[in-house]
Amino acid sequence: MELAFAASVYPANVKRAIHVIRPLSPKLVTAKKRSFRNKFLCSVAVAPDGNRVSEVELENKKHDLLLAVQGTQRGLVATADQRSIIEEALVGVEAYNMGAPIELVVLDGTWRLQYTSAPDVLILLEAAARLPFFQVGQIFQKFECRDQFSGGVVRNVVRWSIPNLLEEQEGATLVVSAKFDVVSVRNIYLQFEEIKIQDINISEQLQALIAPALLPRSFLSLQILQFFKTFSAQIPVTNPGTGRRSVGGLYYLSYLDRHMLLGRAVGGGGVFVFTKAQPLEL
Repeated sequence: MELAFAASVYPANVKRAIHVIRPLSPKLVTAKKRSFRNKFLCSVAVAPDGNRVSEVELENKKHDLLLAVQGTQRGLVATADQRSIIEEALVGVEAYNMGAPIELVVLDGTWRLQYTSAPDVLILLEAAARLPFFQVGQIFQKFECRDQFSGGVVRNVVRWSIPNLLEEQEGATLVVSAKFDVVSVRNIYLQFEEIKIQDINISEQLQALIAPALLPRSFLSLQILQFFKTFSAQIPVTNPGTGRRSVGGLYYLSYLDRHMLLGRAVGGGGVFVFTKAQPLEL
């Protein structure tokens, strides 16, 4: 149907012009509607798909990092090329929540060491590799900060053993404890307090030597066994010569989620790759 509109301002004795306006072609109207609908659908789908792709990419990068550290014996036998690949993979993961504030409720818990380039840890691993009478088992970091707002306690836990005298891999536990304070968005300051040796589990061979199963166990042998089970030694950490608490250090938490923790000791102290572990009772 054609619609005709007459101008209403002309005098009555003047012939008025009639302007005819034809509607758009049905095909053109349909095409415009389809184009608008497609643009709208695309605009509402971008955000969810982008987030989904980002999460998949992050998981892939985390997988690549864990794959890169495999076979390095927690960093002990990593070659220069491997360290370069690991550093690149680290940076790739760190980029995903760079600048986000530390969530202490997520940090709280036990984390198992998968890789490090820190000299003070590699010395332990190297000693275990060279010395037949020394073993190093699992290494953990245990953060206690669930109900805290600006800090907490972190315990570096090393399981170690002496073959034939203590149980394999977990014959004893070395715990280095420190208080920490959140000093910036991603940095925490560590103040080391004490070193403790605990949880000594002597081997069956040594138990048999102290108290043979075929002979009546004397009061003395039982006391010796009990001594080993309950033995604990604590050494305060102080600066030599001053007697004051030791100087602490900055620790940059470069990535954190519920499954992975990446850290860098500020000042060239090395990098750390941790994954979440079962709760550790000390």
